[in-house]
Amino acid sequence: MFKSGPNYSKLKTNLRLSINRLKLLEKKKTELAQKSRKEIADYISAGKEDRARIRVEHIVREDYLVEAMEILEMYCDLLLARFGLIQSQKELDPGLEEPISSILWSTRRLQADVPELKSVCEQFILKYGKEFVDTCHTNSLNIVNEKVIHKLSVHAPPKVLVERYMIEIAKSYNVPFEPDPTIMQQDEIFAAENMLIDFGKGGGGGGGGGMPTGTDAAYPPQVPMAYPPPQLPMAPPAGNPCQPSSQAPPFTYPGPQGAAARPPYPSTDNPPAYNGIQNPPPGAFQAGPLPPKSNDMSLPDLPTVPDSLPPIGGQSAGGEDVDFDDLTKRFEELKKKK
Repeated sequence: MFKSGPNYSKLKTNLRLSINRLKLLEKKKTELAQKSRKEIADYISAGKEDRARIRVEHIVREDYLVEAMEILEMYCDLLLARFGLIQSQKELDPGLEEPISSILWSTRRLQADVPELKSVCEQFILKYGKEFVDTCHTNSLNIVNEKVIHKLSVHAPPKVLVERYMIEIAKSYNVPFEPDPTIMQQDEIFAAENMLIDFGKGGGGGGGGGMPTGTDAAYPPQVPMAYPPPQLPMAPPAGNPCQPSSQAPPFTYPGPQGAAARPPYPSTDNPPAYNGIQNPPPGAFQAGPLPPKSNDMSLPDLPTVPDSLPPIGGQSAGGEDVDFDDLTKRFEELKKKK
């Protein structure tokens, strides 16, 4: 019998269905985990801490499963984005080794929740052979993602992680809870938090591991630094008051009083006479006679206007009124001539 090749359309369809199925499962398990946290807070408030720890282990495993599903969803999306490489190359591309091997390794553990992964695995068997798929199931080549292996492992979660979950749940629901000190000694973060100094309290901070906490520890006591007092300006010596001092005094408020007061400024009412400048003789700056006014600014001569105008129509321009009757007679005579 001849070996048939993979059905690429079926492979692409099952990859898309796997992505949708994984998203629905992640959302469903996250909502159930939130409801379980409320039940754990009720167990802690009722004093049933052992039962609360069992419920916390279940929540931790569900959180691991959700994280593994998110990684597989990302790998399925990556295969869809690089589907052309799967179709064009007969051998496995190096960039697709980890995604394909991680999907094949997790198929046996998730095929009950995500049956589409089984169809994807069958198509990869037709594409790359059964031997490669078997090596991926056993991870003999060590190419499966380590996070996927850790999240889908069947081991119980560490006790320290369970205590940290219970602390956070108690904080979120305002429930008093005291973690087991024998377990929390293994937690490096918790031990480091206890070693921190609480500056809000007066006596220093609490700490573990034999750290000194009081003021009488090995550290020397801190003494506040003593600053020198401000120096007041000193009075100048009596022998030469105009000679400046070797060091200028700082300017301070208020000014000095008593004998160290600054000498008064000279009054400006009677200014001192300067010997280097001679006063001008009297009358040196007296004003002389003003020059005569010139007629250069006078207006030029304008032409005179005649008093009489030439006569118009035989009448004088002496301001007499026009004779309309005479004009009418002339008009009639002109008509008769025509």
